[in-house]
Amino acid sequence: MTILTTSPFALSRWAAFFSNFGEFAKGFLYTLGMSVGALILALILGIIFGAMSSSKNKVLKAIARVYVEVFQNTPLLVQFVFVYYGLAILSNSTIMISAFFTAVLCVGVYHGAYIAEVIRSGIEAVPRGQTEAALSQGFTYSQTMSMIILPQAIRTILPPMTNQVVNLIKNTSTVAIISGADIMFTAKAWAYDTTNYVPAFAGAALLYFIMCFPLATWARRKEEANKKSYSL
Repeated sequence: MTILTTSPFALSRWAAFFSNFGEFAKGFLYTLGMSVGALILALILGIIFGAMSSSKNKVLKAIARVYVEVFQNTPLLVQFVFVYYGLAILSNSTIMISAFFTAVLCVGVYHGAYIAEVIRSGIEAVPRGQTEAALSQGFTYSQTMSMIILPQAIRTILPPMTNQVVNLIKNTSTVAIISGADIMFTAKAWAYDTTNYVPAFAGAALLYFIMCFPLATWARRKEEANKKSYSL
């Protein structure tokens, strides 16, 4: 009997998890809110820098390249620490950003760099002659992108874009390092208080799975549909 109660898989431990599921539900909503905010920021930055990286203007291309290389080649965790702690230290506590908005900012800017590359590759998949034809007809570069090129690039962009959304959701777990009230921090805090590590982190994994699996499945099906349409 002692073995059963001390086992990490004991029913009593799982009963404790479900009786405290409200805490995990709050963490789920917190994570969902962070993900939505970060995704909006990432899409805005991705579209802007993706279009800039496909521009003929060397200055715009260089700026976009710097942005992409800096954020793709530095750890997200370091960016969290710099924004949350570094800005407060450098400004003598004048600039204090909450854990929630730190996550939205850091995850959004980080994934904006990856989405910019997805959009750049999608734009480059559209024949360049269409851009030149639109510009010759008097369209501005922004009009050409928004009205002609991006609508055609959407089919190519969507599957890898959706994969980036899945990665974005999972990367919000990094906010736990600065005590954000997300799923991961909730699981860690509850596990430390109760020593119910297996139910805590298995439950956290399940909640992330619920958010990510439908998106990943949709992206896979969309990619397969695109391959079939291209092969016809």
